[in-house]
Amino acid sequence: MGWIKSGDQTLTPEQFDARARKAATVLQDFGIVPGDGVALYLRNDLAYFEAVFAAGMLGAYPVPVNWHYTPDEAGYLLRDSAVKLLIIHADLLPPIAEAVPEGLAVVIVDTPPEVRAAYGLPETTLPAGAPLWGKLVDAAAQFAGEPQPPLSSIIYTSGTTGRPKGVRRAPFTPEQGEAVNMMLARSYGYMDVIEGRAAPDSITTAVIGPVYHSAPNAHSAFSIRLGANVVICPRFDAEELLQLIEREKITHLNMVPIMFNRLLRLPEEVKRKYDLSSLRFITHAAAPCPPPVKRAMIEWWGPVINEYYGSTEMGNVTSLTSEEWLAHPGSVGRIMPGVDLRVVDEAGNDVPPGTIGEVIGRGRHGSDFTYQNAPEKRAAMEKYGLITPGDVGYFDADGFLYLCDRKNDMIISGGANIYPAEIEAELHKLPGVADCAVFGIPDEEFGESVMAVVQPMPGVTLHADDLKAELRRVMTAYKVPRRIDFADSLPREDSGKIFKRKLREPFWAGRERAI
Repeated sequence: MGWIKSGDQTLTPEQFDARARKAATVLQDFGIVPGDGVALYLRNDLAYFEAVFAAGMLGAYPVPVNWHYTPDEAGYLLRDSAVKLLIIHADLLPPIAEAVPEGLAVVIVDTPPEVRAAYGLPETTLPAGAPLWGKLVDAAAQFAGEPQPPLSSIIYTSGTTGRPKGVRRAPFTPEQGEAVNMMLARSYGYMDVIEGRAAPDSITTAVIGPVYHSAPNAHSAFSIRLGANVVICPRFDAEELLQLIEREKITHLNMVPIMFNRLLRLPEEVKRKYDLSSLRFITHAAAPCPPPVKRAMIEWWGPVINEYYGSTEMGNVTSLTSEEWLAHPGSVGRIMPGVDLRVVDEAGNDVPPGTIGEVIGRGRHGSDFTYQNAPEKRAAMEKYGLITPGDVGYFDADGFLYLCDRKNDMIISGGANIYPAEIEAELHKLPGVADCAVFGIPDEEFGESVMAVVQPMPGVTLHADDLKAELRRVMTAYKVPRRIDFADSLPREDSGKIFKRKLREPFWAGRERAI
């Protein structure tokens, strides 16, 4: 069976299981019971996975938190999720300490050397008398109870209201669990292991995306459960990834297109320096990949670049090999087995091949989900018995799906979902702003970047840098518009709603995609 590495630590499966069982006892001592939530305010670290697997043994929900959050954003999530325990890296607590709900128990994780080195962090002084994760786990007895079937993490994904909403799934039946495993195995290239043609430790993978995102979260936990060799990386760095592939003989990776961009920008001598012959299956998702970028990656790494399409709510619904993409450039794949996927018109009728409609789908055996404290938002996701992620596209004559645009306003920048309504709400609070519209425009590195068009109040002069500075006080930096333009008026539909499409179209004219 495989090993798990992080920094200078390497654990066998038996050692990791023992740590997770000790961690389960720690959680139990804090009163965690089935159905409770445990917030994980952590960077990529062994402690994160100890806590995830410990929560699973108790039938509790891991709740990963985006550690880029402002205090306001963090406080909202901790309150909305009603978690019973917060586990947080030592350096991440001081900025949000005042936002932690009163009475919420907090356990500190000593920020490990590899994380401090990756982010240039000084050594952190641990709070005197605070519960420390490492010491608690070291001292705990192993959990002796019967492990519960692990629950899915509650992933917070924003909506059009601008506040994140937590996707809470019902526990899987054994049949649903098997179907989800098959879906993940197809997405990550693990079918040889699932079908018994290869041993789990024939796979060596690395966790290179932040585990608070749904795709790295699912990929990393599934890889560990499968018994693959897993390297936990504190953060993504292009040349360091090439070094890692050569050193650890990496075979499989789960990536996002912005990583491809950064790899391709390396000098040619750096690209040629490392032996990448171990690579067998690279998969990417989360954001559209520009065709020139994907073609360049296939030319460099060979026909090992695969793709899947899905969403946190819908699951992964298509898959695509390099060979299929070269024959159908721009596609996101064909329907996976066990999936219902349709492209429909406004009346719910399937549209003919080549005709653009709304994409709706779901895995046939996936468990149902709800949004934490937001049943009305969950109801809005249902369409004709399937789930709508808000995308529009079409099938070609060969059954390959192409995405053209989004019905909602979501911006995908570097694999991160950004919702204009949240930014617009903060802009509206600023003095002198009469109205505004936020949308995505093309960005060569990130796929999309955030742009705002602001309508000042009559007689008021506003400055872009001042607005950006005010937004940075209340919002995560990547949500702050890179570009702010001003207009005396904004185009509107007859209903009075701002006609964003007219603002976006000039920036996307002549491009293959509008996302």
